[in-house]
Amino acid sequence: MANLPLKNIIFHFLIILLILVVQTKARQLDIHYYEHSCPQAERIIRHVVHDATLHDSKVAPRILRMFFHDCFVRGCDASVLLDSTDDNIAEKDGPPNKSLRSYYVIDEVKARLEEACPHTVSCADIIAIAARDVVILSGGPYWEVYKGRKDGKISRANETLGLPRPSFSSSKLIEIFSSKGLGIKDLVTLSGGHTLGFAHCASFEARLHRYNDYFDIDPTMDIIFANMLKKKCANRHKRDNNAGYYLDSTSSIFDNEYYKRLVAGKGVLGSDQALYNDYRSKFLVESYAKYEALFFMEFTTSMIKLGNLGVNNHHHGEIRRNCRHVN
Repeated sequence: MANLPLKNIIFHFLIILLILVVQTKARQLDIHYYEHSCPQAERIIRHVVHDATLHDSKVAPRILRMFFHDCFVRGCDASVLLDSTDDNIAEKDGPPNKSLRSYYVIDEVKARLEEACPHTVSCADIIAIAARDVVILSGGPYWEVYKGRKDGKISRANETLGLPRPSFSSSKLIEIFSSKGLGIKDLVTLSGGHTLGFAHCASFEARLHRYNDYFDIDPTMDIIFANMLKKKCANRHKRDNNAGYYLDSTSSIFDNEYYKRLVAGKGVLGSDQALYNDYRSKFLVESYAKYEALFFMEFTTSMIKLGNLGVNNHHHGEIRRNCRHVN
């Protein structure tokens, strides 16, 4: 290497450094992390989540969304679970997280784990495992969850303003995902989690009335579908503030129906329909609409990537005894 130009030496050094960083991050998480310290952890989580979904159909989409929103802000550190205090408004009280709810499920899981294995399983790992379990319970694919995350100590509501919004263009979504180290495939694949989602009228009404100077209704929408949504949201402020529509016609089943609806121009959210209207992502939407098995396979890969975002190590995190408060 002594005869190589300096820029080549620097390049090789940076590559080696990058490999070491990746390997170090990979060692932080392990499929078998609780094999000896709390072997019953996943069974306890699965049992509580299963019971909760039987009693409330909204638990599955809320926990899946909770995982997305947690990882996208400060990494997967359970900062979304922290309660606000007198001197700080936490993430859960930020505008995008007002509708998450179902925190009680995580509270119940944590209480049982503290009885079985005190101060052992992190809240961040609980969310990651619970998100996997609600997908399986809804008919979706299984994947091994890498564990060993630590819980963060900081949670700020203003940081949730950077989360993807229903009105974002595909370019804006691609930019946000890229900033997290996630590609277009991850964007399209993870958006498939909306197969379990529900949207309030406020999230899509702008597409139905005075869309722009040329169209009253978003021209990318199926007109019959758009008129149906108009009726659903008519006078919502007077009658039902919770009015809205499911993002998928099979709302309790994890399948590829979400993508089929995008192809048909029946995406509820503008940000969802934009994925089909952009040449960079259209072919992925079409592929997932045709091949559910392909969507399932890619979804597990992208969920593992998402779960690796901003993983806390032992020096910067802790294992909370109560997921709502730092120790």
